[in-house]
Amino acid sequence: MLRVLTIPTTPYPDQRPGTSGLRKKVYVFQSKRNYLHNFIQSTLSSIDLRDRQGSTMVVGGDGRYFNTTAIQVIVQMAAANGVGRLVIGQNGIMSTPAVSCVIRKFKAIGGILLTASHNPGGPDGDFGIKFNIANGGPAPEAVTEKIFQISRTIEEYAICPELRLDLATLGKQTFDLENKFKPFTVEIVDSVESYANMLRNIFDFAVLKELLSGENHIRIRLDAMHGVLGPYVKKILCEELGSPANSAINCVPQEDFGGRHPDPNLTYAADLVESMKSGQYDFGAAFDGDGDRNMILGKHGFFISPSDSVAVIAANIFCIPYFQHMGVRGFARSMPTSGALDNVAKATKIQLYETPTGWKFFGNLMDAGRLSLCGEESFGTGSDHIREKDGLWAVLAWLSILATRKQSVEEVMIEHWKTYGRNYYTRYDYEEVDIDAAVEMMLELEVIILDKAFIGQKFTVGEKTYEVDRADNFEYNDPVDGSISRNQGLRIIFKDGSRIIFRLSGTGSSGATIRLYVDSYEKDINKIFQDPQVKLAELVTIALKLSQLRERMGRSSPTVIT
Repeated sequence: MLRVLTIPTTPYPDQRPGTSGLRKKVYVFQSKRNYLHNFIQSTLSSIDLRDRQGSTMVVGGDGRYFNTTAIQVIVQMAAANGVGRLVIGQNGIMSTPAVSCVIRKFKAIGGILLTASHNPGGPDGDFGIKFNIANGGPAPEAVTEKIFQISRTIEEYAICPELRLDLATLGKQTFDLENKFKPFTVEIVDSVESYANMLRNIFDFAVLKELLSGENHIRIRLDAMHGVLGPYVKKILCEELGSPANSAINCVPQEDFGGRHPDPNLTYAADLVESMKSGQYDFGAAFDGDGDRNMILGKHGFFISPSDSVAVIAANIFCIPYFQHMGVRGFARSMPTSGALDNVAKATKIQLYETPTGWKFFGNLMDAGRLSLCGEESFGTGSDHIREKDGLWAVLAWLSILATRKQSVEEVMIEHWKTYGRNYYTRYDYEEVDIDAAVEMMLELEVIILDKAFIGQKFTVGEKTYEVDRADNFEYNDPVDGSISRNQGLRIIFKDGSRIIFRLSGTGSSGATIRLYVDSYEKDINKIFQDPQVKLAELVTIALKLSQLRERMGRSSPTVIT
């Protein structure tokens, strides 16, 4: 009989979860007394006791440092709080898309994901805890706000300190707890199996196998960046679809992601970009720490921006059997994502939704049967098969398109631009800036752009003049539940449809990040092959002049993300 103890604790004021859960430096969880316990208890307490009693929950993490320590605490606390069964990935590892899939498969009331996504890992890195609800998607604001309010007044937590779990052995483990009628059950499952089964029902694996290992097969290179997706790539693409073992690199999950930043973009996946430039591979992709983001590359390192990626999948959506059966209900993108998807939606007469950043907004539309395919500029692409973005799904979607069209990545992209026009796009991140200075800059910029006199204002750079058509602080009225999300980013939209967007982001664990996005549409076929940085230089100049961003933040060189 395992004892259930109630331990007194004192609250912390800083446990407000963001769109991606609670993210802090590892040492915060390690050094602050009961910091982890408080947040787990607040999360469990946010679920009504009647719903919690005897329920099933899913737990998985991206394998980063502190993952297994945290899981043992979560198990001890879930048992003490009346949860009936936990389903956990072997060794505590399960990708974010797979957790979403397993929550839905087991009809769980939710799941706890241990990840800081694409942020660095290791003892000096970041750690994160995210709660997903019964639909398999990230908790909406009403839930995260409830968790935060509980965390501010918490006085005690419940725990079974003697409960010890073997995370390595597949199968069921049961535990008898004092004062509990039924034993507490933990099921250790194969991290890949349920997810792989789901993909088999979405894509035509025979067609993909022919593409990757048939007579005229293409050569691919996939970089798991020592994140959670390594075992998934090995099992699904190499073992099942026949791609050679050496086509998958960095596939052993590591607590510090091999000392790298597990972020699939041109800056942090530079090794992959270099190996693609050699011309020996036809298709390349990289994934982030928890497996929900992806970057797509063609031969010679031809880069597909995430905004273009979702547009190409939309334009070729019936190359994927799932959509042949299910039909297409709608497309959606986050507000800062380029308008490339809008062009496809307009041509195909399919409803398009523009949402704030955060996958939970897409989840709402999907649950209401309004949305089939969506994407974000931050390397996230997905569909209504689960309620998270899904890196491996996006790769199989692209491979399905290549197999059907019998074209290269570059040919598919260029043909797309010729058909729909091209949205030139870039994003600059000014990271770890002073939060007070950043807030002040955003407030002052808002005053400037919301002034009536700003509409119609002309900005001339070189030979080109841009006239302001409208400007606002983006707000979203959710068509499903009527909720309103305000202050989602400052938008300046010019008469020619070009956009400049500023957002203050808080998914890092320290400081603030100001993100600057620039989007400009070009339909002239003779002008669709320019370098985005050259093409967008004038708009970037306007953005920097208007905001005084460099002077105010003391930063001249941001990270160029796309």
